[in-house]
Amino acid sequence: MELFLDTASVTEIKSMWDLGILDGVTTNPSLVAKEGRTFDSVLREICALGIPSVSAEVTATDTDGMLREGRRLRAMHPSIYVKVPMIPAGLRATKILAKEGTRVNMTLVFSAPQALLAAKVGATYVSPFIGRLDDQGQDGMELIREIVTIYRNYRVPTKILVASVRHPMHVVDAAKIGADIATMPLAVMEKLVQHPLTDLGLARFLKDWEKVPKG
Repeated sequence: MELFLDTASVTEIKSMWDLGILDGVTTNPSLVAKEGRTFDSVLREICALGIPSVSAEVTATDTDGMLREGRRLRAMHPSIYVKVPMIPAGLRATKILAKEGTRVNMTLVFSAPQALLAAKVGATYVSPFIGRLDDQGQDGMELIREIVTIYRNYRVPTKILVASVRHPMHVVDAAKIGADIATMPLAVMEKLVQHPLTDLGLARFLKDWEKVPKG
């Protein structure tokens, strides 16, 4: 399973990239706004790190606007995947962009039918938002199971990018089901590394090492 960081912070991205566990980055207008910098400057700096997959979202809600933004983003750097919302205009734009060779990440997906349509128009990634479904009293992970089953039934090449990940068990459950990618904030990715027994074990080893005669 690939692990993506959901952020526009270059500092956060560098911290995980240096660990060697990061496969990609997802951004959105809200995350970029937090950085207080221009959209293009943030994207270029992230891409310059060597990140192989960087999702950048369009802000237009009409097909022509999405096409203009998507083509501009695609031309900015080879690593950029264009995020397009799951709305009728987004489906039309995705079909055209995909035929032109643009890799599209269809975002804001909340149902299996939406995921099926995203695949039909050629999206490279589909991003179901599991945490937001959980917030509404639905089982977000059940949606991942449905999408995995449908895609496997028809050998769909679209990758399932699990988004709105809130805690490490979301990552574990998505991996067990067979999702391709999970994207998460820094706090969740850091928790993947941590376990209290690891810290206790290391502390005990170091304390015992102090008792070993030196010299």
